[in-house]
Amino acid sequence: MNNYEYIIASLPVLGKDADKLDADSLVASIKGYLSAQDNDLADMLLESFDSDSLTPEYYVRVSKASNSFIKQYIEFDLKVRNAKVDFLNRTLGRPEGLDSMPLPAGMSDEFDQRSEVDAILGRTDILSREKGLDDLMWAKADELVLMHVLDLDIILAFIAKIKITDRWNKLDPATGRALFRKLVQEIRNTR
Repeated sequence: MNNYEYIIASLPVLGKDADKLDADSLVASIKGYLSAQDNDLADMLLESFDSDSLTPEYYVRVSKASNSFIKQYIEFDLKVRNAKVDFLNRTLGRPEGLDSMPLPAGMSDEFDQRSEVDAILGRTDILSREKGLDDLMWAKADELVLMHVLDLDIILAFIAKIKITDRWNKLDPATGRALFRKLVQEIRNTR
């Protein structure tokens, strides 16, 4: 069932209709080849893209996950989100820590990219800010799979990136197409 090589080899090749990519169908197709356990991990990752799912209980579940990509990527996402809240609190003169999500036990308070997030949030153009934060998440996915070859983490990173690409297809189709081309080139380079 877990033929990761097959799944990775069958990921889409860029075509003229990349901007019409149906990320949900693509993710569903990928999940159709994964085991039940791997699907649970993919679902946990997908929950991180649904703001209604981001509860303290969700992050406790993530902190106990068996997969290091899931734990590290979603922990990083939580820290970026908290840095955004902290930035807004400072900007609006609100008390520090207000509306931040508490880190569950086992997650480090240390966040080396806080100044980078602050610099991105300090930009005046809202699209530039959003693109900068998504670039940061994309880079984190790349960093976490740097030494991986044809395994589940590569697939999870692809799912995270395709969700970022889908978001930009909806916000700004030209940026979405560029991100999709980048993703396809990355996949081609791993084959």
